[in-house]
Amino acid sequence: MSRPRGDAAVPVTERAELLAEALEVGGDRLDPAAVARAREVLQRVGERWALKGGRTVVALAGATGSGKSSLFNALIGEPVATIGARRPTTDVPTAAVWGAEPADELLDWLGVRARHHVDGAGADATALRADLDGLVLVDLPDFDSHELSHRAEADRILERADVFVWVADPQKYADARLHEDYLAPLRDHSTVMLVVLNQCDRLPDEDAVRRVQEDLARLVREDGAGDFAVLATSARLGTGLDELTSAIGKVVSARAAAEQRLVGDLRAVARDLLHGVGDQESGRRGSDEDLVTALKQAAGIPVVLDAVRRDYQRRAVQRAGWPGTRWLSRFRPDPLARLRLGDDRPGAVGIAPSDVRTVLGRSSLPPPSPAARSAVQLATRQVGEAAAEGLPAPWAEAVAQAAAPEESHLADALDQAVMATPLRARDPRWWSVLGIVQLVFVLAAVAGLLWLATIAVMGWLQAPIETPLWGPVPVPVALLVGGLLAGALLGALVRVLARSGAGRRRRLIDGRLHAAVAEVADKHVGTPVQEVLDRHRRTRDLLLAAAR
Repeated sequence: MSRPRGDAAVPVTERAELLAEALEVGGDRLDPAAVARAREVLQRVGERWALKGGRTVVALAGATGSGKSSLFNALIGEPVATIGARRPTTDVPTAAVWGAEPADELLDWLGVRARHHVDGAGADATALRADLDGLVLVDLPDFDSHELSHRAEADRILERADVFVWVADPQKYADARLHEDYLAPLRDHSTVMLVVLNQCDRLPDEDAVRRVQEDLARLVREDGAGDFAVLATSARLGTGLDELTSAIGKVVSARAAAEQRLVGDLRAVARDLLHGVGDQESGRRGSDEDLVTALKQAAGIPVVLDAVRRDYQRRAVQRAGWPGTRWLSRFRPDPLARLRLGDDRPGAVGIAPSDVRTVLGRSSLPPPSPAARSAVQLATRQVGEAAAEGLPAPWAEAVAQAAAPEESHLADALDQAVMATPLRARDPRWWSVLGIVQLVFVLAAVAGLLWLATIAVMGWLQAPIETPLWGPVPVPVALLVGGLLAGALLGALVRVLARSGAGRRRRLIDGRLHAAVAEVADKHVGTPVQEVLDRHRRTRDLLLAAAR
């Protein structure tokens, strides 16, 4: 037996659960062939664990002419297996059962029909050792038989056995089929394997036996199956049978071989599946800023911001412009209303569109140009490529798909994000202040006009009244002309201030829209990509836990 490797303390059931969850999380991003093998192992683990009991299935496996049937009979102490000159002799597996614990259900699961119970009737004392109680020893057909049915039967039992005893002979111990097809794939099963050099009596002396043992151990070590002390036996002379029986008895009495075999199976398929995941995620998401910029262009944000700027200027003139021309601005179309945007109440603070319009409505923003759509496609592709760096092809493809949402869904989300964003803020105080000042100027002009009208009427009635002067200018004239002139000058100043304020308002709304579009980018691109990366990380962690 070789030393255990890995964390054998993790129970079989926990490893099976980890592997099953990894298959569920990894889904179709794992190699289908490896997934199929893993599911077969999970099924076999469940079946064997349900039959665990106290029995240990030890399979004698070897090539044609290795003498495993003779070794089988020697271990039993009775001629149970047929031995002959014709090869292959063993065409069906034969089981020898030690102990009183029922074994029929286990043997039915193994598919072994030929059964022999070892008792005191014909077996010798060695075969009746107490440490063999619970052993089920199976003599397999030759795994290199020219009969395909024999090889298939041997492989089938080997998939279900708890312990492998590989029986080699001096002539064929280096056979490629033994090492490449069986020992190399069983690198996770070194704790449930024995390697036997049988027919050692065919070698000329003990030194030759030792050299072949060492060479066989070297080949097994190079296979990656483990570092074994090869047992030398001769079924004909009885050489080494006590050592082999003791080694088997040690395994049987420990009552842990079945679990160790299943652990090895789970480790093997988990390690196989690990080839389908990367060592780590890149941690890069590409330029999110480039993506948001491209989405803003596709969503028509420049058009919205221009409308916000013109809306601010229009409303500033309406509130604080010169009354003589203020009324003209009311005939100008509302830039936001033309786009079916804006707040429900003019001047409201942070009021979003109504729920009905947000859910069912659409803005009148122009559709994105071909150049804008291409920019979005390029940006999403760059995000996907950066996130998928270093991942196996199926996972990289999943990341690319996650980073490329349906164009119509993305367009709808952007439109709804724009409509849900408040495009107005609290009206500046200077609008009200200058509006009041404009009202004062209007009242002054009206007062001057009425005063002059009164003077004219009184003069027509030949009842002139004294008109006060402001310097050389009559006060009524000063009020009329001054009010009109001051109102016009203040109106010009309002337009200047409106242009400056419109720039600030544009930057404010640009920040809101940028955040809204960034949220859309994260929801429709960033989050799906991250979900794939999280699935990949979770799959890798589960497989590593199952394989450790």
